[in-house]
Amino acid sequence: MCGIVGYVGSRNSVPILIEGLQRLEYRGYDSAGLALIQDGSLMVIKKAGKVVDLVDLIGDANLCSHLGIGHTRWATHGEPNDLNAHPHWDCNKEIAIIHNGIIENYATLKTKLEHDGHRILTATDTEILVHLIEEMYKRADDLFTAVRLALLEVEGAYGILVISKREPDKIVAARKGSPLVIGLGENENLVASDAAALVDHTRQVVYLEDGEVACLTASSFVTKTIHDQEIIKQVEEISFDLEQIEKGGYEHFMLKEIHEQPESIRNSLRGRLLVHDGTAKLGGLEPVLDTLYKAQRIIITACGTSWHAALVGKYMLEQLTGIPVEVDYASEFRYRNPVINPGDVVFVISQSGETADTLAALREAKSKGATAIGIVNVVGSTIARETDAGVYIHAGPEIGVASTKAFTSQITVLSLISLLLGRNRGLPQDQGCKLANDLQSLPEKVAKIFGEASHIQDIAEEFKHAQNFIYLGRGSNFPTALEGALKLKEISYIHAEGYPAAEMKHGPIALIDENMPVVFIVPKDAIYEKVLSNMQEVRARKGRIIAVANEDDREIDSLADHVIRVPRTYSYFGPVVNSIPLQLLAYYIAIARGCNVDQPRNLAKSVTVE
Repeated sequence: MCGIVGYVGSRNSVPILIEGLQRLEYRGYDSAGLALIQDGSLMVIKKAGKVVDLVDLIGDANLCSHLGIGHTRWATHGEPNDLNAHPHWDCNKEIAIIHNGIIENYATLKTKLEHDGHRILTATDTEILVHLIEEMYKRADDLFTAVRLALLEVEGAYGILVISKREPDKIVAARKGSPLVIGLGENENLVASDAAALVDHTRQVVYLEDGEVACLTASSFVTKTIHDQEIIKQVEEISFDLEQIEKGGYEHFMLKEIHEQPESIRNSLRGRLLVHDGTAKLGGLEPVLDTLYKAQRIIITACGTSWHAALVGKYMLEQLTGIPVEVDYASEFRYRNPVINPGDVVFVISQSGETADTLAALREAKSKGATAIGIVNVVGSTIARETDAGVYIHAGPEIGVASTKAFTSQITVLSLISLLLGRNRGLPQDQGCKLANDLQSLPEKVAKIFGEASHIQDIAEEFKHAQNFIYLGRGSNFPTALEGALKLKEISYIHAEGYPAAEMKHGPIALIDENMPVVFIVPKDAIYEKVLSNMQEVRARKGRIIAVANEDDREIDSLADHVIRVPRTYSYFGPVVNSIPLQLLAYYIAIARGCNVDQPRNLAKSVTVE
């Protein structure tokens, strides 16, 4: 969940590590630190707060090290303070470690280590691991072997870098459930939890798999399994440019990514939508198309925003294909012993492709014989590698913690899959062509909504002091309401709930008074009149209504206090256009409240712990 970066080579590692940590700040964190080997000594510098606070702590110190590791921590065990910040070191201050993940059996290991005389100073699970490596180092007298042997004792998830002043030219890296990528350079090698930290230095990368341990020097790297079997790794190339992870003149990454959606949706469609045939072509699904065409049941599993996209996918898939679709929270999927039947297909959706709960759900589905299909954004991610087939959403790097363009691209890809399967299962060509034409028009429709930005900003100013919001929608706009409420919660810290509009009278209506803003998603579709009735119920109780409605809808003006206009589209694809004003509303309210929209408190971009 937090950021890892390491460097070994001929250059001074300090500015490279600091720059790498800054590139990883978007992931969410509460402290930062470095471990350096300088003049034969191991130095640890760490600080609660932001990377800038670490830079201030370093000040004018003349730090020059050709080997170092850096970390931004998102607290799991122990509160965020200077002591619990990473890196951690052993009793003799010879070994330093940084760690993403959770050591589940840390309490047992701690008891044993303390019995053996180790002094545990922090409340973290990570410190236990460095003492365990210290213990193994006594037997192995080789850092790589010591790390490997220590990890055999560990239960849980980890992405770690370890250095020792006794072997000052070496970084040992290992992963299980938390991503690490090695960057290969000239007379230097790097390693990070995200390729974004490497792209300024190299495009040649190697992705570590679960259960692999790597040893890096300036001129080489060796990879083995945790059981000491050597592995020959394939070198891959980073596919995005540095400019794609810069703000490009926007005040925040989130605002940039909201405005990138016409292009990101276009990229999701490019080369896949066959408008004249009224269908789609998805090369990534070809290995499993026969199974997919014969599927009797589809299960979609995901977390957070991706789960909302999955709910939209359920509406589309069931209506266009007739296949029953279930949507599960990935965090609950494997713990309820799900019933998987022969021929079932499980889609797993994750922006990062590293979400721990979603990855666990994928493995559970495969263990029960399901065909697993991934919908991810990050090329080469773990989910992309472990699924039987899949589709990349091609949204480009998403830096803002609150997902925006990945959500609309996920829905776009689910639309393509629905169209492809629908045509195979009897959807007439003329109807397929109409849907394909509407899909093709989505980028232009989304771009048009940005003309409402100043109006949305005015609405945000009016409601910036609200303590609660309710978001209501019906059909596929119920998950749109859930997503709008989530965006507001994530970045403005206002309590917000999404509901199906018809469910309001079964409880939430008790909350409605003159202080309650209620956001309705109310396109002119088959259930338009039903939603108008729900709006009347809110209006009768003096609720303050913000409506997201079609451009040609004038009936709505008499019911809503504020109307945000969006272009008409087929109900299947409505969530794509209807979610844009909700993203902007959340953004502008958060800005008006002085919140850090790119790094909201307590959140992380890639959730790699359960």
